[in-house]
Amino acid sequence: MKLTYFGHSCFQIESEGVKVLFDPFIEGNPLASDIKVDDIETDFILVSHGHGDHVSDVEKVYAQTGAQLISTFEVVNWFQQKGIENSHPMNHGGKISLDFGTAKMVNAVHSSSMPDGSYGGHPAGFVISATEKTFYFAGDTALHQDMKQIADEFALDFAVLPIGDNFTMGIDDALKAADYVGTNHIIGVHYDTFPVIKINQDEAIAKAETQNKKLQLLKIGETIVI
Repeated sequence: MKLTYFGHSCFQIESEGVKVLFDPFIEGNPLASDIKVDDIETDFILVSHGHGDHVSDVEKVYAQTGAQLISTFEVVNWFQQKGIENSHPMNHGGKISLDFGTAKMVNAVHSSSMPDGSYGGHPAGFVISATEKTFYFAGDTALHQDMKQIADEFALDFAVLPIGDNFTMGIDDALKAADYVGTNHIIGVHYDTFPVIKINQDEAIAKAETQNKKLQLLKIGETIVI
């Protein structure tokens, strides 16, 4: 499985030729100025919640790829009204089968509103089970006990967790979250984009190491093989 980081909480996985883009926010991210949305090809767009820093490039990516949008009922309904027809609404606890495996929508503790201020439903995360790897994308969330249920159902290879603090978990709670979901491999997201979520990267990596965990902080545009 390949994973490419596009900044903030936006990343793409490629598994057996199928590409899945998560929470597209690129053109509005000053740190991602070298990334061209026009160059992105994807088969699916998965969105965790409605905030602008997770959905701002959905329409552009959809227009150029026709990728299926998958999100909560409220987020999908909002984009359907904007002309996005290839879409699939979900809600928490639901699981769907897709070309790359399965996607289960799980709880997140956060807030959600659409860019125009309308109701965005309840925020979510996803557990993705592909042939190659199984992983948890937490979306924007606080630490919560429901994460322990993920370890009961899935054997995760890694987790994509927010670590920027203030709006989401910081590194300390993210390390606890990794214990809850049963993985020692964390890919950090939702940090450094804005001053209020700026972190000390070396300190965060060192904290993870003291707990025998691997924290990867990818460069924007970097692709890794997991």
